[in-house]
Amino acid sequence: MSLADKVLAVNNDLPIRTDQPVHSGKVRSVYWLTAEDSARLIKEKGYDVAADAPLAIMVISDRISAFDCIWHGENGLSGVPGKGAALNAISNHWFKLFREQGLADSHILDIPHPFVWIVQKARPVMIEAICRQYITGSMWRSYTKGEREFCGIQIPEGLEKDQKLPELLITPSTKGILKGIPGVPEADDVNITRQNIVDNYQAFNFRTLEDIDLYEKLLKEGFDVISDALGKLDQVFVDTKFEFGYVTDSQGQEKLIYMDEVGTPDSSRIWDGPSYRDGIVVENSKEGFRQMLLNHFPDPDILLNKDRMDERQALARDNDLPEAVLMEVSRTYVDIAEKITGRKLVLSDNPKAEIIQILKEEYGLID
Repeated sequence: MSLADKVLAVNNDLPIRTDQPVHSGKVRSVYWLTAEDSARLIKEKGYDVAADAPLAIMVISDRISAFDCIWHGENGLSGVPGKGAALNAISNHWFKLFREQGLADSHILDIPHPFVWIVQKARPVMIEAICRQYITGSMWRSYTKGEREFCGIQIPEGLEKDQKLPELLITPSTKGILKGIPGVPEADDVNITRQNIVDNYQAFNFRTLEDIDLYEKLLKEGFDVISDALGKLDQVFVDTKFEFGYVTDSQGQEKLIYMDEVGTPDSSRIWDGPSYRDGIVVENSKEGFRQMLLNHFPDPDILLNKDRMDERQALARDNDLPEAVLMEVSRTYVDIAEKITGRKLVLSDNPKAEIIQILKEEYGLID
């Protein structure tokens, strides 16, 4: 079996029983279960959710996206070996730690396979919250142009690239295009202030004003839990993205939970500690792949300039990246997953066949 055959690149074609279209994102595909299958699994597995809660099978892939494009390699390599399993393993580890430390639950109910989550439908808070502990990336680029206010927060003069910030910075942005909110442009991923959220909390899907405080508490505590754990591994937690939503448990209680993935190399920057202390940034996250792309192509502005999206998509479509590059990315993901979880990451030769067998025999979701 070739390396390309071991990569799960297409994850929206599994024969999972559903009566809705499969939603396929950049990395994950979501199969909403029928009402009958959802109710049956809730009863059979004893999930702590409302009896009529909609459930979904979420299947991760090994695809890699950067600069809003999906990239592929030579020799038919349409993803990064081990990437999907690494992302799920890391998220599972942090979600477990959050629960153990009394922070909040996640949307995950069950993990049938390293590539698969069974999740409950949540009512999402329409905010992507970035927590920043160091000034780097887009924030540094804005800072060099004279910007000193980020999402309504003033930061001091005299900072240097990759320096630790005086305090953890929360820089929220819109999740999707939100309409009719005063002072908030109708576009995806627009930076917003805390005051924007307070003034329009219902438009962002917060249940109460008090939940804004809870959301910020979970942001900071979640960041600190991951940062402390990574610090013990001599890794630097630079920044990350959190998403939240509401679910109802089996007792009818509505609660705010963590959603999507947390603390992964896809949603965070993680730096090697010893290298950072020597004045060198070594990325243990997707940022290393992004930097490689910027250096690989002669005109990096295509990747940074949103007005050149057609050229960017053509670049991703028409270029087979060297296999060695994707294998280097694979090592980054697998190594950091094994560091964080303390376990060897076991990679499957045929993940799709395994997923189908488990969902058929143990969950009755495949005819």
